[in-house]
Amino acid sequence: MLSELSEWFWQERLWFPKGLGWADLEDRDGRVYAKARDLWVALPIALSFLIIRQLFERCVATPLASVLGVKETARLRAPHIPALEAHYCKVNKSPSQASIESLCKQTGHSERQVQRWFRRRRNQDRPSLLKKFREASWRFTFYLLAFIAGLAALIDKPWLYDLKEMWAGFPVLTILPSQYWYYMIELGFYGSLLFSVASDVKRKDFKEQIVHHVATILLISFSWCVNYIRAGTLIMLVHDSSDYLLESAKMFNYAGWRNACNYIFIGFAAVFIVTRLVIFPFRIIYCTWVYPVTIYEPFFGYYFFNGLLMVLQCLHIFWAVLIIRIAVRFLTSNEKVDDERSDKDETDESEDEEEDSRAKKNGPVQNGHPVYNNNHSKTE
Repeated sequence: MLSELSEWFWQERLWFPKGLGWADLEDRDGRVYAKARDLWVALPIALSFLIIRQLFERCVATPLASVLGVKETARLRAPHIPALEAHYCKVNKSPSQASIESLCKQTGHSERQVQRWFRRRRNQDRPSLLKKFREASWRFTFYLLAFIAGLAALIDKPWLYDLKEMWAGFPVLTILPSQYWYYMIELGFYGSLLFSVASDVKRKDFKEQIVHHVATILLISFSWCVNYIRAGTLIMLVHDSSDYLLESAKMFNYAGWRNACNYIFIGFAAVFIVTRLVIFPFRIIYCTWVYPVTIYEPFFGYYFFNGLLMVLQCLHIFWAVLIIRIAVRFLTSNEKVDDERSDKDETDESEDEEEDSRAKKNGPVQNGHPVYNNNHSKTE
């Protein structure tokens, strides 16, 4: 059954235009072509990235955080109360009013004490600034180096300037060493992101990030197998051109450098809109969707490849709405730039911390109001 499934999956009519097949991509006369088995190289590269990331975060990102002044705020720990801990872990981290009243009866605590416990408990799970800074530093470093390497690999290629050149001689296109390593390193990196997604900082667009990583891995793998490599290198370059700006803005945000963060973010927003909402759909997708049908008849691989590109474009539009909303708010009211994808508990001061600060300023608090000492001794 597996052999039949494999035979069906790799049949030429799915992957190639009519009249072409795998035999056309056999190495000959010193000319080397991309092969599906090459993709296995990305697996050890992904595992290597996981190890390199741990070393980078400890040896580079942590000292850099200290230099830039990344400071952690002390968080009050929630006392261990079994009933509340069980509800937090198994039912809901933000209980409803009815659940709070029920928990009050179970534990003998007041409603305010239960609410305070859940706020403190959520804050305990909130990722630290140092963790977020180290993650942003790692991604910034990779995206910047990948963009520079990709630009160096493509700067002398004709399809960087005339996109129709990406189809010249398709699919019998030899693979260059620079293209090989560009592909394998990018594929390995996105594979490592998928492996580490459970331990990375989770934001509101967590599901969209998973879809993005999976679509990117499929896109890179498929374009390699059917020799869409020239198009693939352009797509990766376009994506890497703005990502490092976003990660650098995050780094300055976590370090408290508000002005640097704000202006880098505005630069990122401009590059993102130009590359993802103009160049990507109207130049690259046009040359993968419209132009190829003038050369050969559409086939399954043509539809599959462009379908993945449309998935990425939908994600681009989703993120562009968030980015434009943040940029407009900053430009019109000069508010600080905050990542709208972050959950409230990740960035906002908790009500409990506000109460503590009021208590320090105004003295003890009882039932939400300051207690005043009226037993003044008379002075004689």
